Amino acid sequence: MNNSEGVAAEGGLHRVIGWPAAFWVAAGVPALVLFSIGGIAATVGTPSWTIWIISVFFGFIQAHTYAEIAGLFPSKSGGASVYGASAWVRYSKLIAPLSVWCNWLAWTPVLAIGAGLAAGYILTTFAAADLALLSWQITLLDLGFLKEGISLRINATFFFGVAILLVVFAIQHRGILSTARIQTIFGIAVIVPLLVVGIVPLLSGKVETDNLMPLVPIAFDDAGNVIDGIWDREGITLFLGGLFIAAWSTYAFETSICYTSEFRRPEHDTVRAILWSGLLCVVIFTLVPLAFQGYLGVEGILQPGIVDGTAVAGVMGEMVGGGPFVTKLMVVMLILATMLAIMTSMAGSSRTLYQGSVDGWLPKYLGRVNHHGAPTSAMWTDLGFNLILLMMSDYLFVLAVSNCCYLIFNFLNLNSGWIHRIDNAHVKRPWRCPTPLMAAGVFLSFVNMVLLGAGANVWGSGTLMSGIIAAALIIPVFAYRHYVTDKGKFPDRMLEDLGVSASDLSQRKAGYLPYLVLAAGVAVAAVSNYVFTL
Repeated sequence: MNNSEGVAAEGGLHRVIGWPAAFWVAAGVPALVLFSIGGIAATVGTPSWTIWIISVFFGFIQAHTYAEIAGLFPSKSGGASVYGASAWVRYSKLIAPLSVWCNWLAWTPVLAIGAGLAAGYILTTFAAADLALLSWQITLLDLGFLKEGISLRINATFFFGVAILLVVFAIQHRGILSTARIQTIFGIAVIVPLLVVGIVPLLSGKVETDNLMPLVPIAFDDAGNVIDGIWDREGITLFLGGLFIAAWSTYAFETSICYTSEFRRPEHDTVRAILWSGLLCVVIFTLVPLAFQGYLGVEGILQPGIVDGTAVAGVMGEMVGGGPFVTKLMVVMLILATMLAIMTSMAGSSRTLYQGSVDGWLPKYLGRVNHHGAPTSAMWTDLGFNLILLMMSDYLFVLAVSNCCYLIFNFLNLNSGWIHRIDNAHVKRPWRCPTPLMAAGVFLSFVNMVLLGAGANVWGSGTLMSGIIAAALIIPVFAYRHYVTDKGKFPDRMLEDLGVSASDLSQRKAGYLPYLVLAAGVAVAAVSNYVFTL
């Protein structure tokens, strides 16, 4: 059986898809706009629509670096973090797994947040009259030490969310080809309504120019009334906080290169998957927030249910007109959109765990797959972890903490591009990123550190520290795998695509530059946190 028809490696993932399938698997990314569009709008105010446009163009520039490094590894899956870790491993055994870990911690909460959001749509739209169902709750644990008012609880949202996650798990269990076919159907059913939400209000005159201007941050007078803010330190901090949280959604189409070892022709499919996914996201993340902001205005975005997202689907249904039936139909389609995002996340994050295990970063059991080529041990781990997150009472805080990890991952991987060029210049690149775009990606890596330091605590005073602690959890996890399970040696498969042996890892052609970049990144984040902490 050849590579184009079968298995990438015995007991491994199956080479059965082309780039269009990866495009549709990643088609859940545009639906991530639903997760934080209300929170950003209510926090930043009128300029919120510009945040989405700026952020998605940041993500599109960064994607070019990821497309190049993905081409170096035709036999790996798991995404840019895995490909970037292979660059950093020469310089630090700890930094490399940090990249993989932070990418997983950034992606896996999509399962819980998406399931909770979809459950909220169902309850507020179809069970709004059942007050007992909506208000019922059992508090299990007070988490006020993380952020005031947060707890672990069980309520109707939790049970509906669990049901949604189990449906997605059953779909994913049959492997990437089956998943891609289902997501193609879901994707068409989801992208169409998102485009409708973005285009129809613009064409029908429901987008008011006055709701988009002036571009000043939101502020409140002593009586609590909304007034125009100014671009002082507080206003700039709110804007940076918006860019911080938007990155979690707008950069996320990089998940389309999680499937390199499942592509029939990785040298052909990889770059097409990420760039076409990126173009789709540019369109959606530009049109939908513009229409949303232009329809609601500042007063509208402060309505109950906008910040936590539960009322967003209903508002978007109203935006396209057509009465109660059309509104409910739009809500159903947006529920499918969140399910598509969940499927995208489970497919990508489970493969990050799988490849992290194969390469020696994460526990060995995560490298198991079923006869369909699905990484089921990683999927069960994803599911179990997210059942806990689903009990969280504040999903926006979960999103913010996970995004701290996501920006750390992006910083490391944008810099892995030039490290690979120095240390692995001999390796064939099916597609080479234009050097100016790679340089722009390096610049944006430091912009991301500014957003991390300045923007994280906009979403709660403990957000940045919680994110750092979450990232640091890789230390005991990696130490056990590497030094106890593997006796201090990496698996042979870790560097096989580069033609590099373990003994070659001592050759560091980039010298002190990676260490200098790490120090500079930490310094930029620390200074930004000091300057912009409110």
